[in-house]
Amino acid sequence: MTIVRNAFFTLICLLLLGSGWLPAQTVTPVAGGLTADFTTWLSANGYGSYQFQRADLIGGSYGGKQSATDTVVNEPIIFIHGNSDKALGTGEAYQSGWTASIEYFLSKGYKSSELYATTWGPADSLLASQQYHSKAYLTQTRAFIQAVLAYTGAAKVNIISHSMGVTLARKAILGGAASDLLAGGSYNLGTPLTSFIDTFVGIAGANWGLTACYTTDGSTPTCANTNGLYPGYMIGPVGLASILTNINSKSHYEGTHVYTLWSHVDEIIMYGDVVWGQYTSEIPGQNGEVTSTVYGHDQCKDLTGYNQWRMVTAHATN
Repeated sequence: MTIVRNAFFTLICLLLLGSGWLPAQTVTPVAGGLTADFTTWLSANGYGSYQFQRADLIGGSYGGKQSATDTVVNEPIIFIHGNSDKALGTGEAYQSGWTASIEYFLSKGYKSSELYATTWGPADSLLASQQYHSKAYLTQTRAFIQAVLAYTGAAKVNIISHSMGVTLARKAILGGAASDLLAGGSYNLGTPLTSFIDTFVGIAGANWGLTACYTTDGSTPTCANTNGLYPGYMIGPVGLASILTNINSKSHYEGTHVYTLWSHVDEIIMYGDVVWGQYTSEIPGQNGEVTSTVYGHDQCKDLTGYNQWRMVTAHATN
């Protein structure tokens, strides 16, 4: 059974499928990679060093105009995956990428010029514990958002994020002071990108930390109390990872509209999504949420194409 909060989403669900979640439609699988037009533009506009194409991976990226004359009609969407996942899935466990979501948006009339994804990190589940909100990942994520904005000429974009991609995207948008002791210490990401984000969707994020990190406190980069997902050590929480404290110190900067999708039976977040008495997947100041008592961690992403589509199109001005 799905729990729906926010009157708008309640009305949608009642009109279409009651309180049920709608799975993604099945269409022809998407072809991976950035288009030649986009890669040429990236190189010509100073983004070549970021390697957004991720040619080293199968399913490493997606998006771009098919030609210079291709028009952008729908407000562009940028998909940001989670720890050890990648842009498009190729069958590995916890590496389904955004294939299902992109297929759903394509079935609704979107084009590759309006849908974008790149891979941050090694896309290797064996290295999951070594991933954290590093300077490299934050600057890459932020640069990708800026590149899509400039390339498409859109006034605003939408962002759909999953798992660690939620917190990564939130900090990339917030900008400001940051620190990475493994990469030179303090740095500044720049001014907030809030005014350029229409709708932000956070799926199964650990905004208040992971219960799996309760007793670790820095034993792995992912659970570090600086740039990891350490949840602190008592109700409050006291000792919450510095980066989580930072992104939760303000509310509603992620975009004009902020929504979350998450599950009470998420096998990665566990304990009903509760961390020190609060739902860790909720974002401070969010406009609404859709939750499930059935879906697992990746199902919250892969089987919610309809919900994602409704969230980003509900307020579209184009």
